[in-house]
Amino acid sequence: MASPTTPAFLVPLEELRTRLDAAEHPLSGEPSRHEVARLQKQLDAETHRVMSQLSPWERCLIARHPERPYALDYIGALFSDWVEFHGDRRFADDPAIVAGFARFNGDPVAVIGHQKGRDTRDRVYRNFGQPRPEGYRKALRVMKLAARQGRPIITLIDTPGAYPGLDAEERGQAEAIATNLKAMATLPTPIVVVVTGEGGSGGALAIGVGDRVLMLEFAVYSVISPEGCAAILWKDQAAAAQAAAALRLTAPDLLRLGVIDEIVPEPPGGAHMNPAAAMHTVGLRVQKILAELDGVRADRLTDRRYARFRSIGRILVR
Repeated sequence: MASPTTPAFLVPLEELRTRLDAAEHPLSGEPSRHEVARLQKQLDAETHRVMSQLSPWERCLIARHPERPYALDYIGALFSDWVEFHGDRRFADDPAIVAGFARFNGDPVAVIGHQKGRDTRDRVYRNFGQPRPEGYRKALRVMKLAARQGRPIITLIDTPGAYPGLDAEERGQAEAIATNLKAMATLPTPIVVVVTGEGGSGGALAIGVGDRVLMLEFAVYSVISPEGCAAILWKDQAAAAQAAAALRLTAPDLLRLGVIDEIVPEPPGGAHMNPAAAMHTVGLRVQKILAELDGVRADRLTDRRYARFRSIGRILVR
């Protein structure tokens, strides 16, 4: 059955997926190959119909789907020997960001990502993936240590934005983000960024300055959420769909504008339909890029990274 949080346009796909799973794993007897094939064909056709006509707002809803893989899922699937770091050596730990060292295909790397929760208790613990300043300072601590050891850095972005609470502002939210932007521009080690779900404003960009920026097919990346934009420009959050279209936040838009370097295809229906396949594809793309960046001189890396981000920005003439 579809979850109560499933967007209406995805309900038919969720229901078909449930029926297909029941047919493949019946409570008694052997599965009917004919029925499985029939349901699979029906699911494939419905998936193509729905996913081929998505609006930007619907892509936002897919990017927020609670069954999409999160940072710790990617870490568990793609990395080994994971050692997580905690705390920023100033104030506290921030569970909204996970950061540490691991091995990727046997090679030492640093991994940093936003982490949302799966259930209510975990979402509150992770602050719904909205980091405070100590989260960004923890990330920077790990990145600087990785650079000293010559480890490539892989970041996984999935946040609605940096936490806007009073406590975060008191502890220097803007300064923490700005410091990360400046530091990441000059770190002498390869940095690969993957937008896996939501890329929300400076909260995302604070771990998003890299040599290559990848984005999953149905992820979104924008300066503000559609709801926030609608509240400011139209004084009405109900205009979120209109705002989403205006923000140019989809992967195809951002590739055309040069904000990202590559779109990573998702399984039919989105990453939540087959998380293992989605994560495997991400792993292959990151592996290829790290091989391309291997051996590039540190000064060349930082020069190209700086030039890449300075070149972003294009006037759309209507």
